[in-house]
Amino acid sequence: MGKGFASYLAMKTGPDAGDASAAAQALIDADLRELGVAARKLANHAFVLGGGLGFGTSFLKWLAFLAAVYLLILDRTNWKTNMMTGLLVPYVFFTLPDVLFSLIRGEVGKWIAIIAVILRLFFPRHFPDWLELPGSIILLTVVAPSLFANSFRGDLVGVFICLLIGCYLLSEHIKASGGFRNAFRKGNGVSNSIGILLLFIYPVWAFVLNFL
Repeated sequence: MGKGFASYLAMKTGPDAGDASAAAQALIDADLRELGVAARKLANHAFVLGGGLGFGTSFLKWLAFLAAVYLLILDRTNWKTNMMTGLLVPYVFFTLPDVLFSLIRGEVGKWIAIIAVILRLFFPRHFPDWLELPGSIILLTVVAPSLFANSFRGDLVGVFICLLIGCYLLSEHIKASGGFRNAFRKGNGVSNSIGILLLFIYPVWAFVLNFL
């Protein structure tokens, strides 16, 4: 019995036991990695399927686009900062929904662009100031190279540019309001702050989906 017990202890404490323990630990680590991959795939599929419930990428892209248009409208009322509103032109370009982008990119947009150019060059009195930024968006959409229109718009490059524009607009708005609290307390500041915060929804969502 003593020899059997000693042999049992040797099996538990010998080099073979260490190899078995390392192999078991390796299997556990491999299983955990597989579970992590499966969890990320499940989360990614859940996010994609969530679009049917109104929280998908296309919905958030529409929301970001409408927020940018909302800020452009505010520019004609109570937000007079040309530097900030000018940055909304590339933001709208990168967040323009595919249906509208295809429409403007086609013959319809070309006719609108040529009419806008003719009015601006030869009949400036008939070209109102509030049409400058919308006209710039249409011109940019029509003449943009395929690298920007087809590659950057649907890539992380466009998402990153949108995120940078949102961060810059928010920082400038907070400075112009006299601080973070004033940006959310003053009457005009609240509406502008809400519009700027909505600009972050789509790029942040796109980054989350990309890294899942």
